[in-house]
Amino acid sequence: MEVESSPFESSEMLASFLASTPFLEESWRLCSFANSAKPRSFVADQHGEIGYLAFSGFQVIDRSEPSRGTLVALDEFRCEQLFSLLECDGDSKGTVKVDAGFLRLFLEFHKRRDFQRQIQEFLGKFKMIILTGHSYGATTASLTALWLLSYLQSIVSPISVLCLTFGTPLLGNESLCRAILRKRWGGSFCNVVSKLDVVPRLFFAPLTSLTPQLDLLLQFWQVAMASPILDQFVEELRKQNFDEFFGNIKDCVRDAAQSEGGAKNSLYWPLGSYLFCSEEGAICLDNAASVVKMMHLMLEAVSPASSYEDHLKFFQDHTKYGYYTKLLSLQFLKRININSLSESSYEAGAFLTLQSSGIDPQDNNISQPARDCLQMARHMGRAPNLNNAYLALKLSKITPCRAQLEWYKLRCDESLDQLGYYDTFKRFAASRRESTVNMNLFRLAAFWDVVIEMAEQNKLSHDFHRRSKWNNASHFYMLLAEPLEIARYYRHGMHKEKGHYIKHGRNRRFQIFDRWWIRRFAAVAQEPPQQNNNRRSRSRYASLTQDSLFWAKVEEAKDWLEIMKEERDPKKLKPLLENMNGFEKYAEKLIDRKEVSQDVLAENSSYKSWDKDWKVFKLTLPQPPSASVPDRMDCD
Repeated sequence: MEVESSPFESSEMLASFLASTPFLEESWRLCSFANSAKPRSFVADQHGEIGYLAFSGFQVIDRSEPSRGTLVALDEFRCEQLFSLLECDGDSKGTVKVDAGFLRLFLEFHKRRDFQRQIQEFLGKFKMIILTGHSYGATTASLTALWLLSYLQSIVSPISVLCLTFGTPLLGNESLCRAILRKRWGGSFCNVVSKLDVVPRLFFAPLTSLTPQLDLLLQFWQVAMASPILDQFVEELRKQNFDEFFGNIKDCVRDAAQSEGGAKNSLYWPLGSYLFCSEEGAICLDNAASVVKMMHLMLEAVSPASSYEDHLKFFQDHTKYGYYTKLLSLQFLKRININSLSESSYEAGAFLTLQSSGIDPQDNNISQPARDCLQMARHMGRAPNLNNAYLALKLSKITPCRAQLEWYKLRCDESLDQLGYYDTFKRFAASRRESTVNMNLFRLAAFWDVVIEMAEQNKLSHDFHRRSKWNNASHFYMLLAEPLEIARYYRHGMHKEKGHYIKHGRNRRFQIFDRWWIRRFAAVAQEPPQQNNNRRSRSRYASLTQDSLFWAKVEEAKDWLEIMKEERDPKKLKPLLENMNGFEKYAEKLIDRKEVSQDVLAENSSYKSWDKDWKVFKLTLPQPPSASVPDRMDCD
């Protein structure tokens, strides 16, 4: 079976779970140990079947580091294989990027033998791994979690991964956030943030304009970790204009929170759930736009001067986050004056939530925008299981469209012109029958696009794509519809403008359904060869060709053949010949295993035409000289 996605469908579930376990307190305890150790170190521990790995926050990037605050794509560091499952898969909205400095820190750990040995020990020993870290060490924990989640899913492992961070800076861009949501990993990340902690808000601002103050602040933090004598550095900090420093940070956070779409004015974007803590309690949000707005509103509730003092207090009191982790479990037992609450359950909940965030519910200038933020963060609409049921009803209503496509295929396969399903649609697009087919294709595509959008927005159950009903239905739709999408692509000559279908024309929905199918049956690949072969054996040809891209491969082979007929350069002919022989063997294997539909073997189909032309052309190719056999062997 596929590695389990995060079981947490909402921030409320995650917060309730963490409050009922010792995970937060234990994680912070280990972070404190790691922070007191040497720079760029980690601490490992275990409790029962859970392994903890805490990264030191005392690993600040060199102040001369030019990449600080710079986002880079994973392939720029040649580490895309470590995070291969985070690729956008045709998402045109942007490339997944992370901070260059933090990525370097993680790669330094990844290369270390002691780190690799510790990870291997955990993988062979525990059912759950908790990665944690404070400040810059938190980014290493997050990248380690992303690497482990990618690795465990690729090997189909049931090990769970949970990343708990404290005061983490922003790690990557909005595309990283979307990629994590697509993988259903959002509930695997919980970031604990103190109400006025400036570090999680730093990367909303251009760091180049804040370098002098930031460097002094980081230097102060390093000394604070190593020595209890802080008077000298506190006095030096007070000489700096840190009111302006925090004011600039606040302005940048406000711009990100108030801009339409949030991320348009910010290169960095939050990922996972954020647990905002104050002396009054805590609230948990997993909507990224709401997280940014709450970061802004919490700063707006105080003056820059008090923010400055609170920040100093945070660094002087190493147990601040420890205090919050203990307070979290008490919040659920807290008693309040019921008479002060509204009769509306929602208003009562909003009142309690604002109180827990440290925002005065009576201050309308701040509390009303905060209420709007909470409203935006709510999981509106049906619960995931109800959405599943709703889609099941919609699927039953769309089934007649699929049935009409099946009827159309049957008519094409039985036609006397012997063209088959693919070539009939490709050649006769203007007929009334083909117009009806186009309408059914449009309706089916619209339905499945809605399914994908709901899945990516976490509106469906976390195991939706692994349930047989939906996995089989999406796969059958792909096998039935994609050949016609390919036919339309080549009929309009789009391959001449964009390139061949597989690399340049394939719709993202088919790429997603392909992954769903492969991962759903990944366990089959681990069966002994004999069992695997028995599973695949067929006594009759398939109703649908089991490779939905088969006709696109035929079109590429036809193109290669035309090029070979004109090409005279042996060096250029060689790779084309290898491609042609490779496709020929692949097609023969599918036919031999009866994994193609009978329309592939129709007398006038594109495949049969290519096969005939290819066999004739092979006769014109120069044959390699045969080895001559001597009549006798000369002996000295």
